[in-house]
Amino acid sequence: MSADPPILPPSNKAGKRISIALAIAVHLLLAGFLFYGVRWQTKATDVVEVDLVRATPQPVAVPPEPTFKPPPKPEPKPPKPELKPEPKPLPKPDIAIKEKPEPKPIPKPIPKPKPKPRIDPFKEELKREEQQLTQRKQADTAAQELEALIAAQATSARNKAMADYLGRIRGKIRGNIVLPPDIKGNPEAEFNITQLPTGQIVNVRLKKSSGNPALDIAIERAILKSNPLPKPAQADLFDRSLDLRYRPRDE
Repeated sequence: MSADPPILPPSNKAGKRISIALAIAVHLLLAGFLFYGVRWQTKATDVVEVDLVRATPQPVAVPPEPTFKPPPKPEPKPPKPELKPEPKPLPKPDIAIKEKPEPKPIPKPIPKPKPKPRIDPFKEELKREEQQLTQRKQADTAAQELEALIAAQATSARNKAMADYLGRIRGKIRGNIVLPPDIKGNPEAEFNITQLPTGQIVNVRLKKSSGNPALDIAIERAILKSNPLPKPAQADLFDRSLDLRYRPRDE
């Protein structure tokens, strides 16, 4: 009988390749480490040059020589004032002077109240009546004065309104008059005019001549030409029979 050959494990080619590569890499690293380590130790050191410079000596400052000053002379002390001995007080006499006693105030007599006068009731009543009568008279006088003042104001206002009314009538007549050329001075003529409340002229009558017949005729014609006459501003100023005075030179 022949012996059987031994059983060998199967060959692993890939594992061998990896082992060989790792061994080569380790040897390369070791060689590089040795090379750079030796080179670092054998590197030349740098040379440092130092220049020595001699320092120049600095000049030393010489202190100034001290000047001698004489010591100040002591000021003379003022002389001490002489102390005069105070005069001793004279000894008081043993006999004491008696002081005069103050005079006692004299009490003033208390004035007695004056007795009140007796009031007479009859006289008091008479006095009150006289005062009331005086006040009543004063009130009546004041009322009369007020009435007179009001009447005077009313009369003045009426006269002013009447003068304005007659002035408007004269103004209208003056605008219609034709004066004769031979008038001397400023003669006055007075006419009586009868009119209606509307101002219509009913009649014109000469009451007082101016002394110039031509002027009288001219004024009468101007009155008739001014028909109807202006009416008054207040109805109570109207008068049916109106007396009118006229002067040709008046404005």
